[in-house]
Amino acid sequence: MNYRILVVATMAVLALIGASSAIAQTGSSETGQWTVPRTPDGHPDLQGVWANNSATPLERPETLADKIELTDEEVADLAQHARQLFNGETDAAFGDSVFEAALAGSQGFTSSDAGTGNYNQFWLVDREFEARTSLIVDPPDGRMPVLTSTAAAASDAVRAHRLAHPADSYTDRSNSDRCITYGVPRIRAGYNSYFQFVQTASHVAIVKELIHDVRIIPLDGRPHLDEAVRQWMGVSRGRWEGETLVVETTNLNGKNPFRGQSGDQMRVTERFTRISEDEIRYQFTVEDKGTWDTPWTGEMAMRKSIGPLFEHACHEGNYGLYNTLVGARAEEREAAGK
Repeated sequence: MNYRILVVATMAVLALIGASSAIAQTGSSETGQWTVPRTPDGHPDLQGVWANNSATPLERPETLADKIELTDEEVADLAQHARQLFNGETDAAFGDSVFEAALAGSQGFTSSDAGTGNYNQFWLVDREFEARTSLIVDPPDGRMPVLTSTAAAASDAVRAHRLAHPADSYTDRSNSDRCITYGVPRIRAGYNSYFQFVQTASHVAIVKELIHDVRIIPLDGRPHLDEAVRQWMGVSRGRWEGETLVVETTNLNGKNPFRGQSGDQMRVTERFTRISEDEIRYQFTVEDKGTWDTPWTGEMAMRKSIGPLFEHACHEGNYGLYNTLVGARAEEREAAGK
């Protein structure tokens, strides 16, 4: 670990926290109606800890076809079934699997890692069900666009390699297994899916609880870095468009797959709009002509949380990666009769 980089990043965040310590303007009006709270420089105040614990899947399940929203009764039924199914004793259900299992009416749930077991549901938060059937709002069918032929071939090659070589080296494992980063955008819900916003007139910092990624986003109009400079979470630049914070991220290094794709020409445009005391509307548009035929856009709610962020000691407790490699070597010796 490069402690110097860690110290510099920590000092930068602390500086932002110190600079933003002035009390923001109140979010209530004389009429008692909610108004957007503002920082001393007049922009909407996004500071605090916010959570994404939605059960809504990224893509609309094929069984729901053109059904953009569920009825109140359908939402209540799904939530009730999920409470019964995921009661703390079952295997942990990550990502879209909570919604999918509830929709299918499953009577039991087994994790994708059934051979070795998984976390149980005790370690995950309860998910929030809503009417929408997909986070994707464009294309209108709630599904991701078609992959280009080049991207599809590359995806098949990566999948085949991982099946044939799951643990030849630590480099065969995912970035999350290796505690590197979950990348941009981070939309997976229910597992350390909390974000702290720290805000000044010139910068916004977004601290993720998971792996403690920190994005420090300038708002001063500086240009993006030269395209030769590539980073795990890219290079982000922000600006205010009315009441919305817009963040554009480029210069991704192509080593951090998003939905299985690793295009280094990906551009992510995020929009953060505080629409109530306890909700930020988060929209994101992903563009990569080498990967998808057209851009696509998703939207989700970030809910205000009491906080604070908790330590996510990924590297410090990462016995899993070591044991995965040790187990693979043991299987090789057994196969060789040694």
